[in-house]
Amino acid sequence: MFNKTLLPQSVAREIQAMIQDGTLKPGEKIPSQREFAQKFGISRASLREALLTLETLGLIKTEAGRGTFVTDGKAQSESDMAPWRYSESHSVFDVFQTRMILESEIAALACGRLAATQLEAMEEATDRMEKCWAEQDLIANVEADLEFHATIVAACSNSMMRELYQAMRDKITETQRQPIPITDPERMRESIGEHRKIIAALRNNDAEGAKREMQAHVRNTARCAGLQT
Repeated sequence: MFNKTLLPQSVAREIQAMIQDGTLKPGEKIPSQREFAQKFGISRASLREALLTLETLGLIKTEAGRGTFVTDGKAQSESDMAPWRYSESHSVFDVFQTRMILESEIAALACGRLAATQLEAMEEATDRMEKCWAEQDLIANVEADLEFHATIVAACSNSMMRELYQAMRDKITETQRQPIPITDPERMRESIGEHRKIIAALRNNDAEGAKREMQAHVRNTARCAGLQT
């Protein structure tokens, strides 16, 4: 049984493993929230957060009046993605557009400030992102993506930009999960290649190059989600 202090992400990872090993099969209705919360020893609020993560990643789908089911993993278009969970505050378009502006400037301002160990950590995160995609460990794939971007933010010379990024971290995380269900292998290869171009620009202290590559990367991710920014 899980310790009640464990994060919803830990529970999401366990449920993902149950789907991958066939304990929960495609089309199968998952247990009730009460039953699952008892199984993992967590609150229903934490379980709901875990389930929202899995739904955004396209591993489960909630159908009104019927319950929550394991998907078959065959999402085809943006209509197959989970509803945008922050729609009452900001549209997904607004968040992607803000990311494109903010993260490209952050990348430029991080130039010359990243230690060799940070650049190596970004390379390792990118390699892990690639490996986890191959294994369809979608939760770890997104975690590696988040780590890559967070390393750049940590090196940004502008403290207010760092604070702005942290203030919208939950929404940023959701934009990195949102396109996953309709991301094909070619787009993931492109995304990983874009990470490596960003690293190269940062390693060369090329502020304009880092800004340009980050802008293109976020724009391409938005397009994968069916948006033109």
